[in-house]
Amino acid sequence: MHTECILNTHIKMTGKTISARMELDDYTNRVLGVIKIKFGLKDKSEALNKFIELYGDEVIEKEATEEYTKKLIELTKKHYQKYSTKKMTLQELDALCEV
Repeated sequence: MHTECILNTHIKMTGKTISARMELDDYTNRVLGVIKIKFGLKDKSEALNKFIELYGDEVIEKEATEEYTKKLIELTKKHYQKYSTKKMTLQELDALCEV
């Protein structure tokens, strides 16, 4: 049995909301319905956003936040301060990487 569902949704993209009209097949409609119920969401638009929040990073990486970038820079500085005097030849690096 093939049933189509029209979904008017608002997709959040880094603080922006985009309105979209979509045609969903029966299976997609059921999946969104289950996500809506499982997470106590008010509509399938929120279910679609939740699905993308859960599985979107398997397709595309999220942008790094400023806080994460600062933390990464700090860790890099600490690592460099601790290990800056240690040197490795290309042969040692190849052996370490099993090349």
